[in-house]
Amino acid sequence: MSKRLKKINLMMPTLEEDRLITQAAESDPDALPLTDEQMRAMVPIRVVRGRPKLANKKQLVSIRYSPEVIDYFRASGAGWQARMDAVLKVYVEAHSTGDANGA
Repeated sequence: MSKRLKKINLMMPTLEEDRLITQAAESDPDALPLTDEQMRAMVPIRVVRGRPKLANKKQLVSIRYSPEVIDYFRASGAGWQARMDAVLKVYVEAHSTGDANGA
């Protein structure tokens, strides 16, 4: 389970402090403030975090397999569910007739 982040008590600078910070940044050639274009191009961290979204998401289903099938794939180690999915995809491709019903 994820740890909860402690709430940060953040104090915004006063107008005078902000002016001094901006002035110091503008006088440092290695730390110039971002341009408006750079600010518009920024993406919030929550959008960037995690795995990229898949165009064709997998669906969660509940299904029952015989113990022999499960034992066989589990014995192959980590990633056994992905290998099982790959075997089923090969079967579907081999038996697909182009009919949407899969008959």
